Parts: sequence; C-alpha cells; structure tokens
Amino acid sequence: MDDDRDLQAVLRLIHAGGAAAPRRALLSMPGGPASALDAGPAVWRAAGLDARQCALLAGDAPDIDRWHDWLTATSARQLIAWHDPDYPALLRRMSAPPLALFVEGDVARLWRAGIAVVGSRAPTVGGRDNAAAFARRFAVAGFAVVSGLASGIDAAAHAAALDADGDTVAVLGSGIDQPYPRSNTRLHARIVGTGTVVSEYPPGTPARREQFPSRNRIVAGLALGTLVVEAAHRSGALITARLAADAGREVFAIPGSIHNPMARGCHRLLRDGATLVETPEEVIDALAAIAAGLADALQGRLGAPIQRGKTIPAVPAEQQASPSSDGDPDYHRLWNALGHDPTGMDELISRSGLTVARASAMLLSMELDGRVAAAHGRYSRKS
Repeated sequence: MDDDRDLQAVLRLIHAGGAAAPRRALLSMPGGPASALDAGPAVWRAAGLDARQCALLAGDAPDIDRWHDWLTATSARQLIAWHDPDYPALLRRMSAPPLALFVEGDVARLWRAGIAVVGSRAPTVGGRDNAAAFARRFAVAGFAVVSGLASGIDAAAHAAALDADGDTVAVLGSGIDQPYPRSNTRLHARIVGTGTVVSEYPPGTPARREQFPSRNRIVAGLALGTLVVEAAHRSGALITARLAADAGREVFAIPGSIHNPMARGCHRLLRDGATLVETPEEVIDALAAIAAGLADALQGRLGAPIQRGKTIPAVPAEQQASPSSDGDPDYHRLWNALGHDPTGMDELISRSGLTVARASAMLLSMELDGRVAAAHGRYSRKS
C-alpha cells in the first residue's frame, strides 16, 4: 500500500481481531481503509463489528508501530489486504479468506499456478525422497511449490524447489518473522531470499497450536491442487487436503505400504476420492488446463486499477524494444529496464519507477509469455 494512512488503518483492523467478515466489509467500502476508519463507531457497528472490536479500533495499539516498522524496513515486505487488487485470486475464493497477508519476497508468486506439497513432520526416508522428487519436477515444470515450512515433508519440498531454481511459497502458522520450528530458520532465510514467505499473523506472533489449522487453509487456498505425500491417520496434512477438496481443488495422494503408519492418511484420502498418483507428471497433466485459466486471471489482474510508483514519462514508441500488453506504457518501462544480463528486483524498481507489486506481476506475465527468464530472483530478456 503506497498510502501510509491506509496501511495504518489495515494494521489497526488486524489488531482489532474477531470476526473477519465485518472487517472485510470495512475494507471494501468506497474511499479505502483510512476513510472507513475515519467514519467512526456508527459505521463500524453497521458493518457488523462487535463492541470489543470497536473499542480496539478506537483505542491505543502500540503493536502497530512495530508491525509498521517491520513492513517499511525493506521494499521486499508488503501487506496485501482484502481490498487490494494484489490479493491472490485463488485465495479470495476460499470460504474463510484471511483479512490480510504479510508477505516477504516476490508477491507475484502468490498468483503463480501452485501445487501444495504436504505431509508428515516425521516421514520415512522414502517419503522425504518422494516429496523432494515431486517438488523438484513441479518446479521445473513452472509450478510454485506451496507448503507450510514444517519439518519433514514441507521442508523437503521447499528445499527441492529452491535447488531446482524454482518458485516456492512458505505459509507460516506464526508471525511472518518467526519460523517454526526453529530448526528451519536457515531454510526460512533462503526462501525469503529467492522465494516468498506469507503469514496472516503479524511480526512477533509466536507459534501456537491453534494457528496451524488456519495456516493450512492458506496453503490449500493458494494452490490449484494439493499433494499429500505421507500422513498418519490423524494429521494436519489431512486438514489441508479436506480444505482443498471443500474449495473444489484437486487432491492427490501417493499410496504406500499397508505396513507404513505414515501411509494410512493417504489411503484414507484415496478411499474418500482423492486421485492416486505415482509420478509427478500425473499431477502436472491434471492441473495444466486449470493453470492456463489462472494465467488468464493474471492478465485480467494486470488490467485492473493498481498502486503506482513515481511517475516516469512514457517511452517513445520508436524506442520500444518489445510490444507491450495492450499498449500499457508500464510494460515498455519495465522491458526497457530489463537487459540480457540477470538483474535483481531492486535495480528494476529503481530503473522503472514501478512498485514491487506491479513489476512482479508484469514479470510473471512476461515469463509466462516466454519473453523473460527468471533465476535466483533475477530477471533477464529471452529475446
């Protein structure tokens, strides 16, 4: 959010807690979040906020300054709220979408066709190898690998996607700056550097047991389909799979030995109608057509009203090196900021004057069109 008053207003709404639907209603009001909060308690109550939420909105909120400082410390950090056109289209379709997402990394990855890879925190060696092999193949095929940064299957999937120079999205059940378990701190930092970390919980929020099922709905909501690699009969991975199925998403499961307790959850899913898969290609083929539909939605997103960076004169037509999307001058600015040598996001923002969100979305579109190559968070022209 370029408007700091709007950012402060959204942070205050997050601080208010409670039912999300009334707070989403305030965010959807004409004039933006700051205008909705300035309207006062009568409007808040009319939107459905209860007495406690109204009191928190009107009272002191010292935590907000700390959250604000974290967000504004670097351009790689953003808050994507319900009213924002950058809010992920797939997640918006879930039955209980989060009010806002704290994001560190490339926000465009939240729009990329993704596959959730989930499973046990204590997998067998074979399960860990399967998670890595499937995630690596998904990354090479151009899918983002989405998971929860837990031990075991999650960590193996994230690491394999990164090793393949692919995209990965880690959804935390704790504050955006609080990796859990702590043993994944190094992996968290690696994903921040070349992937994307997401949480609905503000910086500093510790990990609590009740937050992880909520985390799972975001994992399921950001992905076109969910693959369960290994899971016990009672497992958080099964919650993710159920939430994905409830949202109309594809659910896949890898079968295992009847003697392996970590296969029982997968067998339960298969009995309930999940698709049995033995190779990554089976998942990729099943999701290819749906991924094409998401690409169309991304194109629509790029045509929507969007936050802008500083104003820069349009590049004259005779200087444009590549056709833009529907003549949008921002495409020309970004294209002319790109070279054949890999260039990082900060440099592209400096050259083009675009916001990180705008440039990231356009780079993803160019990549899908085969005009831009991306590796290790750096971008270059293909032609």
